[in-house]
Amino acid sequence: MSKKITAKTKPNLHRAHSSILVDGPERAASRAMLHAVGFKKEDFNKSQIGVASTWSMVTPCNMHIDRLARESAKGIDAAGGKSIIFNTITISDGISMGTQGMKYSLVSREVIADSIETVVGCECLDGFVAIGGCDKNMPGCVIAMARLNRPSVFVYGGTILPGCIGPEKKEGDIVTVFEAVGKHANCLISDDELHEIEEAAIPGEGSCGGMYTANTMASAIEAMGLSLPNSGAQSAVGDDKMRDCFDAGVAVLNMIKLGIRPSDILSKESFENAITLVIALGGSTNAVLHLIAMAHSAGIKLTIDDFTRVGKKTPVLADLKPSGKYFMNDLVKIGGTVPLMKMLVEEGLMHGDCMTVTGRTMKENLSKIKLKYPKDQKIIFPVSNPIKKDSHLVIFRGNLCPEGAVGKISGKEGFEFSGKAIVFESEETALQAILHDKVKKGHVIIIRSEGPQGGPGMREMLSPTSAIMGKGLGKDVALITDGRFSGGSHGFVIGHVTPEAFVGGPIAVIKNGDAITIDAVKRMITLGIPDKELKARLKAWKQPKPRVKRGVLAKYAATVQSASLGAVTDLDVVG
Repeated sequence: MSKKITAKTKPNLHRAHSSILVDGPERAASRAMLHAVGFKKEDFNKSQIGVASTWSMVTPCNMHIDRLARESAKGIDAAGGKSIIFNTITISDGISMGTQGMKYSLVSREVIADSIETVVGCECLDGFVAIGGCDKNMPGCVIAMARLNRPSVFVYGGTILPGCIGPEKKEGDIVTVFEAVGKHANCLISDDELHEIEEAAIPGEGSCGGMYTANTMASAIEAMGLSLPNSGAQSAVGDDKMRDCFDAGVAVLNMIKLGIRPSDILSKESFENAITLVIALGGSTNAVLHLIAMAHSAGIKLTIDDFTRVGKKTPVLADLKPSGKYFMNDLVKIGGTVPLMKMLVEEGLMHGDCMTVTGRTMKENLSKIKLKYPKDQKIIFPVSNPIKKDSHLVIFRGNLCPEGAVGKISGKEGFEFSGKAIVFESEETALQAILHDKVKKGHVIIIRSEGPQGGPGMREMLSPTSAIMGKGLGKDVALITDGRFSGGSHGFVIGHVTPEAFVGGPIAVIKNGDAITIDAVKRMITLGIPDKELKARLKAWKQPKPRVKRGVLAKYAATVQSASLGAVTDLDVVG
């Protein structure tokens, strides 16, 4: 339920924090330093609003965000606030995928959240706009928004346009390249063809173009009410994205006027809205990890079982990549996510009475928007004729994963798989085995010691899953890991296995040749050995030494919690 804001309960947020920093004779030194960065005398009487920019030339996902940040600053200043742009980091999953560098990916979510909290808290900002354009900086921004609980709006950097490959002008994206590596290893394409694909698949700025993790999380955040309508479904290079940035700056000042903070927007129902939209769009398994972590920061109890509960009544409606046909940009062309959310609210699948950053409820926002999908579009299916009648995100239990695991089961691969385990202690060794034909039809690939603590960092594994597809084994093998998957992964793949191998979960004692059965209907993964033998193996198991002893990865490993708890690093937020 939305939290009703009344004159009696409305806090005065105009200069709730900045006044402490700059008011009075004793704060002259603070004002002097701010004069040097462009403040005028009159600016000290305005709400000071930060713009948390994740700009970087590290990745195309974020290379344009400096431009978007400046536009948000214009909106803040035009609405009577004083804008202050500051930066935080970003990393690139797509570039570091399949290397040791990928261990820093999930860690960056915490670094980003911590850094935004640090700047906003230290500089006593009254509110902020957070702009993210890649997988981890989006939940990182929202975690900071929830922790700080100051008027704030999230802006998505926008989706990339598809690449244009070869004389046939075939559309492609980053997953096209990863799967081409598997085809090249299988001698299905030449060196020249692989080179042509890599040069043309990524045309410019914006986040990866399917319903992968970036577009998944942008849509989820919009459904939670923390972004303006359709912010999650815009091209990175479109004029509508620039308007979105300007309007977000204005919206923060309006939130201050109305006395609205994230705690007035975030609720169990708003997170259920996010889960519902993620399922309807066929989104990434990473949504499970990130939404639980974001709820944790807001003091809201969200568990993996909530995904099962909501998933039983929520259909998959979008024919989007990786398991579908279309790119995110195709959805943008027909109206984005707003008409879909309107449909879901009308069907009673989303809560329309949740508050949003506009100062209106979700239902009120949608009633003002007349967008409808074209009658001849084939991207979004009707609720009466879904692609899948219930969720593709399956939470598994069983003697292999007693605390849970997460799979993305579209149904195209079937709903059950039985085979013999082939065990690898790292992603790299598994990838080489796949590329060199050591993985055969009927294998259940086990990649362990890649969890949040054991990795450390819980790497994504787009390289092996894409190699499986490129090798033509998509329906013939399964993959189970205590790591996780890119939103671009598809096939019979299950990640987030808990307890992870490093802490002595059953995945740590699987042996080559063990029988494994995956049943997506019963949501069970069964390691086919007697209970007595499993107990004996676990009793004999000894914990390995940590792979990293100092630095950010070591600090992360020492504080991170189970993947089933969102892989959070801050404790005691939820009582």
